[in-house]
Amino acid sequence: MQQEAREVVRDYTEAVFRRARVPMEPLNYEVDWADQPSRHKSYPGAPRLPLPADPPALPSLRDLYTGEHLPPVTGWSLPRLAALLRLSYGVLDRRLAVNWNQDAAKRAHFEHAVWGRGTASGGGMYPVELYLVSGAGGPLLPGVHHYHTGAHMLERLLPGDLTGTVRAALDVAGADGEAPGPGASYLLATIRFWKNSFKYNSFCYHVVTQDLGALLGSWDLLAPALGASVRRLLRFDPAPLDRLLGLDSDEESVFAVVPLDWAGGTPAPGSAAATAPESAAATATGPAAATAAGPAAPTAPGGSRARVRYHAFERSRRVREFPAVTAVHRAAAAPAAPGTVDAATPRDLPGEPVALPEARLDRLDRPLSTVLTTRTSSFGRFRRPPELTAADLATTLAFAAAGRRYPADVKGPDGGPALTRLWVFANHVDGLPAGGYAYCARRHALLPAGPEPDEGMSAFLQRQYFLTNYTMDQVGAVLAISGRPDAVLDALGPRGYRVLNAEVGTVAQRVYCAATAQRLGCGAVLGFDNVAMNTALGLDGTDERTVLFLLLGRHPDTAADLVYRL
Repeated sequence: MQQEAREVVRDYTEAVFRRARVPMEPLNYEVDWADQPSRHKSYPGAPRLPLPADPPALPSLRDLYTGEHLPPVTGWSLPRLAALLRLSYGVLDRRLAVNWNQDAAKRAHFEHAVWGRGTASGGGMYPVELYLVSGAGGPLLPGVHHYHTGAHMLERLLPGDLTGTVRAALDVAGADGEAPGPGASYLLATIRFWKNSFKYNSFCYHVVTQDLGALLGSWDLLAPALGASVRRLLRFDPAPLDRLLGLDSDEESVFAVVPLDWAGGTPAPGSAAATAPESAAATATGPAAATAAGPAAPTAPGGSRARVRYHAFERSRRVREFPAVTAVHRAAAAPAAPGTVDAATPRDLPGEPVALPEARLDRLDRPLSTVLTTRTSSFGRFRRPPELTAADLATTLAFAAAGRRYPADVKGPDGGPALTRLWVFANHVDGLPAGGYAYCARRHALLPAGPEPDEGMSAFLQRQYFLTNYTMDQVGAVLAISGRPDAVLDALGPRGYRVLNAEVGTVAQRVYCAATAQRLGCGAVLGFDNVAMNTALGLDGTDERTVLFLLLGRHPDTAADLVYRL
């Protein structure tokens, strides 16, 4: 069964990487915008708990990169959790801009408005849904809650301590013998496919798994800035968690679980503090008072049949399923194989390194809250001169590459090894000849991968880009994030595809944050011909593939933009 599932995933990824040459089915698909799903999932009739809306003052990206001037890790509180949710996935503002997107004119109408969020999402679809399974001893009544992204509220869907169901799915207690702490709670991140597939059809699964990683990347930054910790769990069996949430797994499913340690409580089994060495765990849980809202509820056994009974609102009259998405999801939902990912890391590359300027950490000296609330995609607004500089590029690469190490059940104690690599198509970079390069984080240098094409880099990039919303001659550089999909599948089984794409999304979110802090333009795109881009980087004959691309450059000093902060 595992081998058959791997082949399903391999066939899907091959179709994705070749879609610029061989379109994916269904052919001639037309988006029914009038029947699109709601951008904000809600449960009518469920009790609602408003969350604090004002974000606290947060450290800068420079502090997060260096580890300096960070608050002590004392655990989560309700205000900190509210800040995590709102700054990463809540609605922050309404935006209106003149850009090259074909739908720019209708965005002036309220029903087509663009609402900004801190985390990037493919096409602005935001398919991830967030659920909190809270245990006894935390700041909330034990139960299952859904985060309403539009209203910044928690909807209580089911009362009672159901953390035992989560632990049974994670097999955490069975793995390390720990009993649940009094404040043990869990964030569950699901993906609702229709929120993306109504636009991207069969391509959906590739996009949404990177969206998940972008969100987790925001959490990796926000948690230490808030004085807490996060650890992503990706190996679990989703079936019992989907049943708990009342989900049809073919339509929406749990993709990641993040244990929460409440301030002053015992670390949740599976959390970063619980899995750290004893000395590290001691420093990660400082003294703080836990506020219990109501009496403790008995913990439900792992085999509990309790499930959410509220029904979510569905705006679409017709919800379609796409066979390719259903097939790859069923295959990738198989539990991850035991073992490590050491053999799936990018291989060392030959070549004489090209020195980069030192990262300009002073350019990252903006509060994380400011970075997330002002992050945006460029959508064709790049303008040159002035040119992107080698220092701009070096700072972005250094900050982004650091995000490849993160606490996770598929990684080692140090957050490694990295499953991805960063590449650069230097187009108009002051201080760097045009051409293709691989970024070596260890040496903070570039390794030449290919010369500038005879037609010129701008012409090459434009020819390989099959959309119309960017002019490549105005772009300073194109970053590519690559991985070894087959090697990750060999290491983790079909689940490895989700793990790799999540890391790709995490790195992409850090590119956005570094660019925003430096007041550079940035735009993530999936519209390049992967086959041609791989060839240009010398990847033919290897098992390494480009997965996602990000454009970097400068914006004009003046722009016709409107931002209404909420």
